[in-house]
Amino acid sequence: MKAYDFLDGAPAIGRLVVIEGTERVLADLALEAVLDRLLPAEVRELNLARFEADDIGDSACVREAAQAMPFLADRRVVVVAEAQTLKAEARRKLWDVAQAVPEGNTLILLDLLSPRSKSPTPLGALAGRSALRVDTTAGADARERYVKETLERLGAKADPWVLDELVRSDADLTTVRNDLEKLALGRARITRADLEREAIAVEDPKAYKYASALLAGKTAEALEITQEMFANDSRAAVTLLSALATECGYVWEMARPGGRLPERLQFRERALRALGNRIGARRARAAYERAVRGIEAVVTGQVGGDADEQRALVDRLSVELSALAR
Repeated sequence: MKAYDFLDGAPAIGRLVVIEGTERVLADLALEAVLDRLLPAEVRELNLARFEADDIGDSACVREAAQAMPFLADRRVVVVAEAQTLKAEARRKLWDVAQAVPEGNTLILLDLLSPRSKSPTPLGALAGRSALRVDTTAGADARERYVKETLERLGAKADPWVLDELVRSDADLTTVRNDLEKLALGRARITRADLEREAIAVEDPKAYKYASALLAGKTAEALEITQEMFANDSRAAVTLLSALATECGYVWEMARPGGRLPERLQFRERALRALGNRIGARRARAAYERAVRGIEAVVTGQVGGDADEQRALVDRLSVELSALAR
C-alpha cells in the first residue's frame, strides 16, 4: 500500500506494520498516523516503546516490550526505527520477534529499503500479507501532493515551473522540504528565479564552515561565524541552520552501514565518515532533526522576525548540537 493510500484510508492495523520505501518524510507521516490511530494521546506515553536499530542488540528488549500487557489502553505499540541498518543476523532475530507479537499488540518496523531490494531482503517481503505494509517510495503524483501540502503548510504558493521542477527533481523529499522552507521565508510566491538562486544548496561557504566547525566540536569558532553572519544579514538564521541540517544529514548518512554521499561530495567521504563513526547514527539523526525544527520555527513564525530572537535560537541550537556531537 502506498503511503498516501494509507494516509487517506483506514486499513486494519494488526500485529505487524512495516513502513518501507525510501522517502523518510513520508515514513514519518505514516508512523505518526499509525500511532494516532492506535494510541490516544492520554495513554500513549505508558504504552509506546521506541527503539533505534543500534540499541536493540539481540532484540530481546524488543521482544519483551512487544509482549508486555497494555496499561489502561487497548494495546501496546513498539517501534523499531532504522531496521535497514541492521546486519543479517540482527535482522533475522528481529524477524523472529516480529512473528511472535501477541494478538492485541502492534510492532512497527521502519525498514527504509525499496520493496524490490534484493540484498538485504526487505522485512515487508518476508511478512507478505501478514503485515500492513506502507510503501513510502514516491512517484510523480505523490511528490506533487507532498510539495503542494508543504507549500500550504508554509502559507506560500509557487509558480507552475517551480512546482514541476520540484516534482521532477531526483532530490529526496526531505531535501525538497528543506528547500521550500528556505524559499518560503518572507515570500508569498516562489518564482523560478527564487528556486534557481537559492534551492538545493546553501551558497554561503561561511555557513558550511559554521556547520563543520560545530560538528567537529569547535563551538567557539562556530559561534564567532554566527556573530559575523548576523552582523551582515539579519536573516542569517535560515542560511546557518540549513547548512547545519545539510551537514548533519551527510554525517547521518555516513554513520549508517552502506551509507553513500552524492558523487559531487565523494572527496569529503573520509572526513564525514570519521564524524559519522564518532557521533553515531542516532545522535546524527537527532542533530539533523533538531536543525530542521529550528528552520521550521523561523519559517513558520514560531520565533519572531527580530534578528536578536533568531540569533538567540541559532546560538542555543549551536550549543545543544555541539554537546550532542561530542
